[in-house]
Amino acid sequence: MVKLFIGNIPHNSSEPDLRTWIEGHGFLVESVQIIRDRSTGLSRGFGFAILNEEWGSRAVISALNGQRMTGRILTVNEALFSRADATDAGNSRRTVTDDATTGPERGF
Repeated sequence: MVKLFIGNIPHNSSEPDLRTWIEGHGFLVESVQIIRDRSTGLSRGFGFAILNEEWGSRAVISALNGQRMTGRILTVNEALFSRADATDAGNSRRTVTDDATTGPERGF
């Protein structure tokens, strides 16, 4: 499974729009999530996608990073696992912690 962080998503985009955009580049999407403001419900301009394991993260990032979605150039990176994800998956990859030296976590 490839987990992606996608930044600079147009604020009027929906999750189906993001899914369609990724699939339009030839990748099968398991799920997408656009992060929304709690009080207004508006998009915060970033989200996450989980893709089929068929592709390596480097190939997906290389194909999608810097591409345009309705006029905006998107930033695509591998999503960092949250502590819960790393524990559940038995993943030993170092995660970003929520402390003063590193800032908040990114993940699902």
